[in-house]
Amino acid sequence: MESKTLSLPKLNRLNPTLESTALKLMEEAGELAQAIGKYRGLSGEQICMDEAAVMKQIAYELLDVAQTAVTMMFVMEEKYGVDIESALWEHREKLERKGYLGR
Repeated sequence: MESKTLSLPKLNRLNPTLESTALKLMEEAGELAQAIGKYRGLSGEQICMDEAAVMKQIAYELLDVAQTAVTMMFVMEEKYGVDIESALWEHREKLERKGYLGR
């Protein structure tokens, strides 16, 4: 089974709260959905980008979603004492139980 590790940094000069980060996550997810709809022609607009440019734009929006999710994890660790490492292992175990990961 192929595995990749994606590491995203903790951002500087921000003082996010759980609530502000959750709202930002929803905003970024909306931008991802908008990019998929618009650039894949689901909005009825004429597509004026080639497939590679479309996929690049969607990837950028997806990374914004991922970065915001990671930021929310930092907030949960630092402000609420959530053990994200432990939660990650529990998440992996859940994926294994469901057959999404091989042992």
